[in-house]
Amino acid sequence: MTEQTASTFTGAVPVPPARLEPDAIGVAQDTVIGMASAAPGVSVGLTLAGLAAVSAYGSGPVIILTAIPMLIIANAYRRLNMWNANCGASFEWVGRAINPYLGFLTGWLMIAAYITGAVSGVEVIGPNVLTVFGSNSSAAWADIGIATVITLVMLVIAIIGIRITARTQVGMAAIEYAILIGFAIAGLVAVLGHHHGTFPITKGWFSLSGIGGRGSLAGGLLAAVYIFSGWEGTLYVNEEVKHRRINPGRAAILAVLILTVIYTLTIVGLQGVLSPAKLAAAGKNGTALVSVAQALGGPNWAKVMALGLTLSVIAATGTSIVLTARIIYGMASYRTLPDFLSNVSRRYATPVNASIVVGVLVIVVTWIYLLVTSVQGAFNAIVDVSGLLFGLFYILTALATIVYYRRRVFTNAWDAVILGILPLAAAGFLGWVVFKSTDVAGAASLNWSLLGTIVVGLGLMFVARFGLRSPFFQIARESEPRRS
Repeated sequence: MTEQTASTFTGAVPVPPARLEPDAIGVAQDTVIGMASAAPGVSVGLTLAGLAAVSAYGSGPVIILTAIPMLIIANAYRRLNMWNANCGASFEWVGRAINPYLGFLTGWLMIAAYITGAVSGVEVIGPNVLTVFGSNSSAAWADIGIATVITLVMLVIAIIGIRITARTQVGMAAIEYAILIGFAIAGLVAVLGHHHGTFPITKGWFSLSGIGGRGSLAGGLLAAVYIFSGWEGTLYVNEEVKHRRINPGRAAILAVLILTVIYTLTIVGLQGVLSPAKLAAAGKNGTALVSVAQALGGPNWAKVMALGLTLSVIAATGTSIVLTARIIYGMASYRTLPDFLSNVSRRYATPVNASIVVGVLVIVVTWIYLLVTSVQGAFNAIVDVSGLLFGLFYILTALATIVYYRRRVFTNAWDAVILGILPLAAAGFLGWVVFKSTDVAGAASLNWSLLGTIVVGLGLMFVARFGLRSPFFQIARESEPRRS
């Protein structure tokens, strides 16, 4: 491959022009989209019990430690978006800065991560909706029906446009976060007041190794990476954000900061409401947050928490469709995916075909999970694989930042730290988490799932290169031009 700077890049593979609605949303709405993609409610619901157990109640320090590399990588996204604001994001950044083949695999990891993450939420929405209406039904078809209807509704909203999507997300976020924070404060009051049945706060809660040093840092970090993952969704709608080169990056950093506060307060505030045994049992049944709410305020408050969880899943489902469709649209614009996926509706200015494909895929995968295996049995595998996939393309994005801005890294001390040392350290941190996650006992199914995802990606890359004859694979490497 030849190498060219951004200022001289005029090769045979031009960057596709932006065709989505420009200046449609602001930085605040974009921040909410990134946070909704991370799905605070459902993320806490899926990991509260597991994170408390694996970290031996050292959840707070683990979350704060994980936030540091996330902020570094968010800044890497910000800097790359200043170079090229395209909704393909890391797919294009890695492909144009490092290697187009690696760029394609990055794009595939992004798609797989978002589809997997969407299913981890959609599959639990049925029980929470039924709880809101006072039903304890455990029928699989009821869960399937509810999940399907909600996915179809969010698909329609995604197709209609980014403006209505953003307004819907802001409305749901206000209710969801108020419920989470309200219960977290109530939980802290109960634990600090030594209410009957609560688990007391000790100095181990403020240690990375947890109570008595029994916590697994690697296991805690994997869970923490999972709950943060999705904040970079602010970048996939960059073509539709005001000041598209500046605001999406700012929104990513804001999303990470706000999520850090919400996660730390919520998990620390709620993990001691139940005894370890009861919390673990509720976690296995996927009802940790609802059980905590019931312990704090009875059945009616449990319904309120179920409502918050339901809104979190609905919001995450909507953003998953919107963001994954835009990733696919960005890739298809280079013909690395079929051309019809790059079509944009003239009426709605959205990638309708890509949105429909994503929505149908989420429904199909959800049906498979709910019919082939139990909800409880699917939890850990989905959460673990999703966290690993996000971790992998975060690493690749951090490396793309170093490579693209390498002239600054080697000529300026400040930039060497911000654009070189810190992104490399963050990538190393996440690489260690990924390695430790695949090296623990019982990780065989996880490793096979991860290997299968990569193998499928390689197969699709072969089709894109030789079947679709995508020009993306002939693209020249780029770097920031020399400054005069």
